[in-house]
Amino acid sequence: MTVYSKKKQDNMDIIAVAIVEDNYDIRTAMELLINGSDGYACIGAFNNGETAVEQIPNLLPNVVLMDFNLPGGMNGIQCIAKLKGEFPDMHFMMLTVYEDDDKIFQALEAGASGYILKKTPPGELLEAIRDVHEGGSPMSSQIARRVVAYFQKQAKPNPALEALTSREKEILDQLSKGFLYKEIASNLFISIETVRRHVHNIYEKLHVRSRTDAVNKYYNR
Repeated sequence: MTVYSKKKQDNMDIIAVAIVEDNYDIRTAMELLINGSDGYACIGAFNNGETAVEQIPNLLPNVVLMDFNLPGGMNGIQCIAKLKGEFPDMHFMMLTVYEDDDKIFQALEAGASGYILKKTPPGELLEAIRDVHEGGSPMSSQIARRVVAYFQKQAKPNPALEALTSREKEILDQLSKGFLYKEIASNLFISIETVRRHVHNIYEKLHVRSRTDAVNKYYNR
């Protein structure tokens, strides 16, 4: 277990991150990446769910990166469910090797806002952390395709989408395919800040708070 000073108290612009990961090399690499990047600080790193559940309430990170398989009697999904119940405003993102449909939906149902594969490049991981901190639900493209395929099977027209502009519908479609904000900006030849503004408008118009909820509305779930 590693607990750092609470840097976010000194600078509210810094995203405070906690890591729950049993693999020492992966955990250390993520700590170095986060602490070495402007705007981010790792304030705690834990190798099991029991210690995370005990210590994270004292740290109150903005975002928790959670592995699925953990030693002991508590896996990552159980850890999220426990903490999310006590701290509903805390954001959780799965960081795992699993692309299994059941595990994806179990994690989302437990309260995870995002689902990223460990092979995600460092820059995209940092963007995903910021995305989930700002209310988004980042997913690796492989995961997003599985989620999209699931919802497409049950898709029905949704009248709520009529409130969106053409550009907002374009961006919502990109969100549903798992693209990160910077990828959407590149695909549509607009700035990241413009993407963020449109996403905010989409959430307001659809009365949702996350990418997952917006995709649900997109496919009328």
